[in-house]
Order: sequence, then C-alpha cells, then structure tokens
Amino acid sequence: MPIWQVIVLGLVEGLTEFIPVSSTGHLLLGGYFLGFESPGKTFEVLIQLGAILAILTIYFGKLLRILLDLPSDPRTRRFVLAVLVAFLPAAIIGAAAHKFIKEVLFNPWVVSVALVVGGMVLLAVDKMRLEPRYHDAMDFSLPMAFKIGCLQCLAMIPGVSRSGATIVGALLLGADKRAATEFSFFLAMPTMVGAFAFDLYKNWAQLTPEDVKAIAIGFAVSFVAGAFVVRYLLDFVSRHGFSLFAWWRIAIGGMALGALVVLG
Repeated sequence: MPIWQVIVLGLVEGLTEFIPVSSTGHLLLGGYFLGFESPGKTFEVLIQLGAILAILTIYFGKLLRILLDLPSDPRTRRFVLAVLVAFLPAAIIGAAAHKFIKEVLFNPWVVSVALVVGGMVLLAVDKMRLEPRYHDAMDFSLPMAFKIGCLQCLAMIPGVSRSGATIVGALLLGADKRAATEFSFFLAMPTMVGAFAFDLYKNWAQLTPEDVKAIAIGFAVSFVAGAFVVRYLLDFVSRHGFSLFAWWRIAIGGMALGALVVLG
C-alpha cells in the first residue's frame, strides 16, 4: 500500500473514530472506491491503536484521578464498574460473531445503508425535546450502563458507529449531550483495546514487515487526528448538537449508494 494511502486512512480513522459517523464505515468505503488494499485484512482495526492512545493521552489526568480515588470513593468505583458492565455485551458478542461480522457484514452496501439510516436516527434524536437527568457520566447507573452497552453491539454492523450507538443510547436514557459523549469516550477505551488485541491475535501470523510499517504510520497519523477530535468534540456537541454529523452520514451514505448502483 502506498504511503499516501496509509496517511489518508490514518486521517480518516483518527477524525471519525470518536464522532458518530462510523470510522469503520468510512474506511471500508474509502478502501472500496479508492482501491485501497488493506494490509492483512485487519489494517482498519489495528490503526485504532493511535486513536486509543490519543484518548488515553487527553484523559490522562482524569484517568489518574479515577485510579487514585478508586480505593476510597464509592462513586468512582461505581463508575468504573459501569464502564465494565457496558463493555461486556460487545466483548461477548464480538468474540462469538467475529467471523460472521468480517465475512458477511463488511461490504459497501451494508455500510451505505447503515450510514443513511443511522444519520436519520441521529437527526431525529437530536431534535427531540429530551429532559436530561444525568449531567455527569460518573453518575450513570449500572442498569443504564448495561443498556448502553447492549446498544453498542449494533455498531458491529459497519456504518452504524460505535460512538453513535452509545451516544444515542445515553441520550434516550436520560443523559445530556456532554455526559453522553464523555461516557462514550470512556467506553471506547476497553472496547477498542479489546477489538485491537483480539484482531491482532487472530491476524498476527499473516502480517508482513511491510504491513507492520504501514500500520505504524497509520497509527501515528490516527493518533494526531484523534487527539484533535477528542480535545474539541465535547465543547462542539454541547453547543451545536449532532445534526452536522447526521447530515454528513446521510450525504456520504447516499452518495455511496448512488455510486454502487451506477457501478453495478
């Protein structure tokens, strides 16, 4: 894979991982229409490491405070447990259905339809007059976290968006936009690390030195782009909501469907 393609895919991963537009969907459509060949058929997952490290870097202070408070603060312990509870459904279903997801759902038709439908759902939820009960992600209850985790499983369909599913779920369950987005950030940490480790374990033997080089470059680019998004996204959604992302999804998915029809 040429370096410029690796850089483009790294940018796409970093810029879209934490916003509700589906990074996997964008990577798959980009690869399909631009003719990118994914190294080891696992490039999309492995370059997520850059985005993972971006969010860990930005949230280092808060994560350190959570770690220090964990032994003595019941609220902190409940929050950590809530994140783990939300992570479990995707971990179990993802491991069990990994082969089916990769072989059946990873195709441009599924991605395009999911982008359009997800955009419509996000637009509808963004316009609802919801009255939030939770203004801090630290206060989410365990049953609420589990429901968000179950909704996250929808993101195993490429194009749905992990962050989109978790944010919409949190909003409908009573969170405000900032708290919903922040919980999605925290839930991304174990979810993405788990997906990265599982895919690396499954595909390690297939990777060549050239693949590793491409993944390393993609990782670095996604780190920079992901850090930029994480730093500014909370303030953006607090002021403007999610309609911009919804319309982007509909536009990209609609154009992709049109192109697929034309190309036959």
